[in-house]
Amino acid sequence: MSKLLSKLGFALMVPAMLSVGVGVLPANAQSTMYNPIPLPETNEITDTLTDKDIPTGFGGFARDYLVPFEEGDQVAIDLTSDEFDTIITLIGPDGATFGENDDGPDGTTNSLLFARITVPGNYIVRVRPYAGQGLGTFNLKVTRLRPI
Repeated sequence: MSKLLSKLGFALMVPAMLSVGVGVLPANAQSTMYNPIPLPETNEITDTLTDKDIPTGFGGFARDYLVPFEEGDQVAIDLTSDEFDTIITLIGPDGATFGENDDGPDGTTNSLLFARITVPGNYIVRVRPYAGQGLGTFNLKVTRLRPI
């Protein structure tokens, strides 16, 4: 039985050794956590998509912006770039895609998305290139539409 306890003791020590062993980072030493960028109060930003942004899994990168919406908001989300073919995605508070647009109605590769918000909360506006190809400067603008 002492051999069994000895083996059991070793089995209990192995996970403890692995958790502080080579190649394992303590929880507080992990890389930067996912934090979408809050859209400025002007609801517009000129920024740059780089290869340091969020990998999409399609060979490209994405940049996320946090935008709070209220129930009943009607919004137009406009994404333009002279350097890459844009795609705009609106992700709801539950993490599901709420809407997406590749090419706007003006015949360019810029993106324009209209949405009516039915659930209040923090939404993600995701900027990415079509087919994962392209990086560069872009302009993102969120406009809350008002009835006339």
